[in-house]
Amino acid sequence: MTPPTPPGPEPLGPLLARLRRGRGRSQQALAAELCAASGVPTLSRHEVSRWERQLRVPGGFWLGWLAVVLAVPAELLTEAAGRARRARRRAQPAGPARPRAGGTTPRAGLRPAGPDRLRPPRHATRPGRRHSRPDRPT
Repeated sequence: MTPPTPPGPEPLGPLLARLRRGRGRSQQALAAELCAASGVPTLSRHEVSRWERQLRVPGGFWLGWLAVVLAVPAELLTEAAGRARRARRRAQPAGPARPRAGGTTPRAGLRPAGPDRLRPPRHATRPGRRHSRPDRPT
């Protein structure tokens, strides 16, 4: 009989949830503490929930404040975040990257811009005039 394999490092989402619950805090209370500590008033319980469900991985700024508020070493959270990011990259399907918004791919129903669609800007001078101001000599 083979011995059971030891469990791997705890994923970031469950780790954050365990640390939060261990301190008797709700997601709302943790978000409020993070806002007060960081001076950023816009973090909501929804973002904390996304971190715990691993829909998002907090960046370095929030990882640092999470370590302060949860009273744990920052390395514990940054290592777990690194593992989460690597796992997300491995889980993404291989193939060409999706074009980003504002890219060069035309959207459905729109014609690409071509020479027949180019017009000079409205403020451009009319043909035959070198200056648009009549008080200047030509």
